[in-house]
Amino acid sequence: MGGDNAPEIVLAGLEMTAIRHPDIRILLIGDEKVLNASLANYPKLSGICTVRHAPESIPMEMKPTAALRVRGSSMRVAMEAVASGEARGVVSAGNSGAMLALAKIIVKALPGISRPAMAAVQPSARGDVVMLDLGANIVCDARNLVEFAIMGEAFAQAALSLKAPSIGLLNVGSEELKGDERLKQAAERLRDSVLSDRFHGFVEGHDITAGVTDVVVTDGFTGNVALKTGEGALKLAFGLLRSVFMSSWLTRIGYLLVRPGLRRMKEWIDPSRYNGAVFVGLNGIVVKSHGGADAEGFASAVDVAVDAVENRLNDKIRHRLDQLGMLGQSGESREQE
Repeated sequence: MGGDNAPEIVLAGLEMTAIRHPDIRILLIGDEKVLNASLANYPKLSGICTVRHAPESIPMEMKPTAALRVRGSSMRVAMEAVASGEARGVVSAGNSGAMLALAKIIVKALPGISRPAMAAVQPSARGDVVMLDLGANIVCDARNLVEFAIMGEAFAQAALSLKAPSIGLLNVGSEELKGDERLKQAAERLRDSVLSDRFHGFVEGHDITAGVTDVVVTDGFTGNVALKTGEGALKLAFGLLRSVFMSSWLTRIGYLLVRPGLRRMKEWIDPSRYNGAVFVGLNGIVVKSHGGADAEGFASAVDVAVDAVENRLNDKIRHRLDQLGMLGQSGESREQE
């Protein structure tokens, strides 16, 4: 029931999912009357889904603390299905803050993970890149960044099918002497760990789009700013191109000549293709779709969830935590060290 155009966009996206993944089953949670009235328009989805009634939904503007008190919300019912093992993952285009709060309380973090992070795939000159955290944790310490590196490596293996993804720490420079103490400490720990052969070192902002590493690790404040700056830069670039090509009859002719290439470029960096951020580090798969995503975008978010389940994302994270001696440590005890 979440998102700018719910539930129609969600149902249309899941119709695509039913074609792409005919063997999976969907637990569709929300207002039963509304959902059943629309399902007749989506015959493929109707064949793989079960509707579960949830009388309430969480508005996009509701604060996370208030959302925790809405006992009958579709988002809470979905999280409870994952926590009980009835469902392997949840995908929602609803309120991000409420989603993270409910996931932490109901699904809970993996043992050894103190703070789940938001991870997503971004385009680069060398191919796709995993970036985290994108806004779940504004302030982080060195231990959090090491955890993010572990989770980022596992997510790159699951989402990008990379056997040995390289990892970079986002910094103000690539030199070892630059950055604050938490970055230096995190880098030192990674160099001395089983991830040493994967750890590239420090990377800068322009290295993200250059694809210098397969995984870029940072705190949620910096990651969110970098993400939205990149999105804004793309909008600016396409807006300027449109203005240039429409400025005269000669440039319009030029546009006709380069239009096929521009279409391929637009498809390559299409936001719908990259929709679906995963809250990694939870005891279940939780994927956040952009609230303004279209049907194709929502289907892409479900693809991310399917890949995470089928490629055993959480098992990979547990394995690394065990290698680093972190699996038995609770998030609370780690925070107090």
